[in-house]
Amino acid sequence: MAAEGKLGIQRCSDCQLLRHPPRPMCGQCHSLQWDSVEASGRGTICSYTVLTHPQFPGYDYPLVIVLVDLEEGTRLLSQLVDCEPAAVDFGLPVQMHIQEDADGFKLPVFRLAEDR
Repeated sequence: MAAEGKLGIQRCSDCQLLRHPPRPMCGQCHSLQWDSVEASGRGTICSYTVLTHPQFPGYDYPLVIVLVDLEEGTRLLSQLVDCEPAAVDFGLPVQMHIQEDADGFKLPVFRLAEDR
């Protein structure tokens, strides 16, 4: 779904539990049947850390990594972009965007929500 600019969340086909990260068996009902639903991409910052080293090519440092509570009830670990580390705080609303790297690989990243 990221290739289409969307964020997908795995859902158990039997009990409808949303889960991330994806896995073969539902932790609630143990079903092996699942599908994916499109997430809104909106959430709030549950936790974060700021990485300054080691520095890897292709990333802008300092690198802000956030744990996001998505509106749908799951959590996603991702990068917060276009934001100074001093502006990051717990509970801030964020919106998912798709960012393409130098190799053409598309990843979900987050920005602070404009309507905060």
